[in-house]
Amino acid sequence: MPDKNAIRAVVFDMDGLMFNTEELYQEVGAELLARRGHRWSRELLDAMMGRPGPVSLQIMIDWHGLDATVEQLAAESREIFQRILPERLAPMPGLMELLEAIESLGLPKAVATSSGRDFVRQVLGQFDLEPRFCFLLTAEDVTEGKPHPEIYQKAARRLDVEPREMLVLEDSGHGCRAAVSAGAVAVAVPGPHSQHHDFSGARLVASGLDDPRLRELLTQSCEP
Repeated sequence: MPDKNAIRAVVFDMDGLMFNTEELYQEVGAELLARRGHRWSRELLDAMMGRPGPVSLQIMIDWHGLDATVEQLAAESREIFQRILPERLAPMPGLMELLEAIESLGLPKAVATSSGRDFVRQVLGQFDLEPRFCFLLTAEDVTEGKPHPEIYQKAARRLDVEPREMLVLEDSGHGCRAAVSAGAVAVAVPGPHSQHHDFSGARLVASGLDDPRLRELLTQSCEP
């Protein structure tokens, strides 16, 4: 009989987990607010993190009572990102080694993110990583954004595995909640921006993508 505890696929969040984009989002958000005479705060970041782009921008608008539309802020955000991505985008420590380890185990992997498809493809394309994933699920592919479990439920179906057979890597509390609610094996990998988040239900809270406990979890789960 198949091992009910086996990991048969791995799904990555992207922002703040695979790349330093959460750090860049903070810079973009701070600039958007500075243009309008407001200041960025950690509390606002917590409210926005892990949410789909339009939802995050509406939170920003409501938080500060901005005289702006989601569409206006989205256009400004794209302009700022185009300026900083080529010079500032970087993989998180341990990402490339973890991808190689997963591939050596023969596990399929995918990306499930709250970002838009064009942005995701641009970020992955900067390091030629898109071909290494079976598919990308983005904000355009779901009706409900994280912390709703829809995106991870859909990932499990696309990978043809039970949610309990799918390991999900997340850096935010909202994302981790989505994975746990979907029934996946959630591993939280908080960054400086999310160390204080609630990761209830996570199988492991890792110190980084290079945490040996993460590699051990994958290896043990794949042993016959």
